[in-house]
Amino acid sequence: MTTETILYIIVAGVLSIALAVFMYGYRSKQTGPLRWVFGILRFITLFAILLLIINPKFKSETYTIEKPKLPVLIDNSASVGELGQTGNASELLQKLKENSDLNDKFDISYYSFGNDFRENDSLSFDEKNTNISKALSSVNELFKNQTAPTIILTDGNQTLGNDYEFSSATFKNPIYPVILGDSIKYTDLKIEQLNTNRYAFLKNQFPVEAMLNYSGTNPVNSEFVVTLGAVTVYRTNVSFTENESSKTLNFTLPANSVGLQKFTAQLLPLADEKNKANNNKQFAVEVIDQATNVLVVNKITHPDLGAINKAITSNEQRTVSFKKPAEAVGVLNDYQLVILYQPDRSFAPVFTEIEKLNKNAWVISGLQTDWYFLNGVQDSYKKESSNQSEDVQAELNSNYGTFAVEDIGFEDFPPLHTEFGTLTISVPNEVMLEQTVSGITNGNPLLATLEINGKRDAIWDGEGFWRWRARSFLETESFQSFDDFIGNLVQYLASNKRRNRLEVSSEMFYYNNSPIKVSAQYFDKNYSFDNRASLNISVKNTETDKQTVFPMLLRNNYYEVDLNSLPAGEYNYTVSVSKEAVSGSGNFTILDFNVEQQFLNADVSKLRRIAQNTNGKSYYTTQSDSLIKALIENTNFQNIERSEQKVVPLIDWKYLLAFIVLALAAEWFIRKYNGLI
Repeated sequence: MTTETILYIIVAGVLSIALAVFMYGYRSKQTGPLRWVFGILRFITLFAILLLIINPKFKSETYTIEKPKLPVLIDNSASVGELGQTGNASELLQKLKENSDLNDKFDISYYSFGNDFRENDSLSFDEKNTNISKALSSVNELFKNQTAPTIILTDGNQTLGNDYEFSSATFKNPIYPVILGDSIKYTDLKIEQLNTNRYAFLKNQFPVEAMLNYSGTNPVNSEFVVTLGAVTVYRTNVSFTENESSKTLNFTLPANSVGLQKFTAQLLPLADEKNKANNNKQFAVEVIDQATNVLVVNKITHPDLGAINKAITSNEQRTVSFKKPAEAVGVLNDYQLVILYQPDRSFAPVFTEIEKLNKNAWVISGLQTDWYFLNGVQDSYKKESSNQSEDVQAELNSNYGTFAVEDIGFEDFPPLHTEFGTLTISVPNEVMLEQTVSGITNGNPLLATLEINGKRDAIWDGEGFWRWRARSFLETESFQSFDDFIGNLVQYLASNKRRNRLEVSSEMFYYNNSPIKVSAQYFDKNYSFDNRASLNISVKNTETDKQTVFPMLLRNNYYEVDLNSLPAGEYNYTVSVSKEAVSGSGNFTILDFNVEQQFLNADVSKLRRIAQNTNGKSYYTTQSDSLIKALIENTNFQNIERSEQKVVPLIDWKYLLAFIVLALAAEWFIRKYNGLI
């Protein structure tokens, strides 16, 4: 409280006494005790009211005791069950919850991890992947700047994410791994990895790479066999020793039939092998009888052309050819899509032939585009040429409905270079990407698709998108998101298929340890994307006839469903729209591959290293009492007393208002009782 406020309170007290004396000492007709009672009550009332007007502020300080945190992370993946450790994990978890000394000292919280990281409500030990790195990073962020030693119950076998030993290097608190499993080395043959193309062309050979591992001390012989149904398509003998414990086989298989071809690879097990599940792996190839051929017509050399080539050919169903304008005229009919990169007057014969053949075309313009020529050679769009450059960025139009587009971070991509001016499209179109300058849309399309009488075109107004592909790799460590974006655009432009009100998209096959997603787009009768619809997918297993219905969730401009709960098998599906006679069907296959079955024991050495690197200590489940005792007796983990100081104004003190009301009520009652009212 300031000196000024204290002075005001003194003045208020003197003024209240003076008024009370004046009213009941000088002017009052009452005598005896009543004069004193009324005077005191009036003083209390006046002084309290004046205090509320002055509203002095008081400091309030409260003290709380904060216990150190103790997050407990439990591995909920299937590998824990495969190693026979579910009972040990549950027993240790119960012991931690029931230990009163541990709970008195620590504020304990429980989390589970597998594919993802979440608060623990129940354990199933059936998750198909293990991401230890994400669990450690998440808890490190949750308890940043807090004392929080971390217990992690795991076998240390990670199948997803960054190396958790690297992630733990930045961990601010000690980690106490409880090892679920043992370090005993068993004799084992294993198919470590199978690499093959997702697509193959009919009558061609496709390559397969098989990486085989052996764990043991004695020399062994086995056989590696690949079968297609009941037919053996590849067989070879393999031998291993303690020093030569791995082999890589490279071979080719024929693609003789169109459609999905499912293969089984087997490394014949030894008689004394403990884990035979990792001796088999399924893989599949979709055999197609025709590729999508894309022609890029260019006069100049630019890094964008390399980005286009890499993005399109990342899908082996597609091929790309590059030709000069004069070379392209005679071969346009060999291609499903023609990309015209920065056209000028030398492209005139190409435009004439495209119009004659009614070919789909994608025009990419930039600083070297001749807009005077381009404005005159077609009637779909015009741009006011200014011969001045402008840097623009992209913003995804969330209402774009021609096909499903995922936002891959367009707003954060480097700017593209374009010629300054207004781009006007005069035919039916949909803008996918809008131009922005300093984060503000300038009204011009960056990428728009046009469809007239079954002919599909696109205009992309900006050069330099090779930097987009590079940025995408820097942020995700993969080119896939950018390549998929270009691939979806090429797939749409290369097709003349009539547009349906319901477009459903799925893969021919999935591995059951990867995301299994089916997407769909639904359009109203004007072919505008309808985000108010209710879509369901009915999935039927062709072997068991079991049918399951899932709702599809809205994702910006498409609907999607995650079917990871389905077991391996072959499925037919139908997507239907509620209250509409519109549906779409298809089929897919889920291949069985349980990566969590590939482990024989716990990764003891890595768990010990992360404990050592963070000043913690590793334990086996049989040493749980030692772990609890060490945590309780560790003097580094102490309660912290925290004080909180608040400044409270007197007007917030409701008791003072009640005191004023009580004083006035008492004065009224006494007056009434004595017949003075």
